[in-house]
Amino acid sequence: MKTIINIKADREVKEGAQKLAKELGVPLSTIINAYLKDFIRNRSVTLSMAPRMSRQLESLIGRVEKDMKTGKNISGPFNSAEELIGYLDNQ
Repeated sequence: MKTIINIKADREVKEGAQKLAKELGVPLSTIINAYLKDFIRNRSVTLSMAPRMSRQLESLIGRVEKDMKTGKNISGPFNSAEELIGYLDNQ
């Protein structure tokens, strides 16, 4: 059974959230329900002014750092744009 929750939010916050939800193709209520379910599941809430990396981004950065240490999937440095373009043309 569905129920209604009334909350107060700044107009700009609501409109920004609605716009982003629409870009994702879901209603804002779906986003809010997902946050509430996450709150229940994890029994925690994070309030921060600093942006946090997603687990996916942390994993990607970890792989990039590993590649940098091992010299894998690395190209360059290039001394000019022409040198870079030549390298890319040969790929």
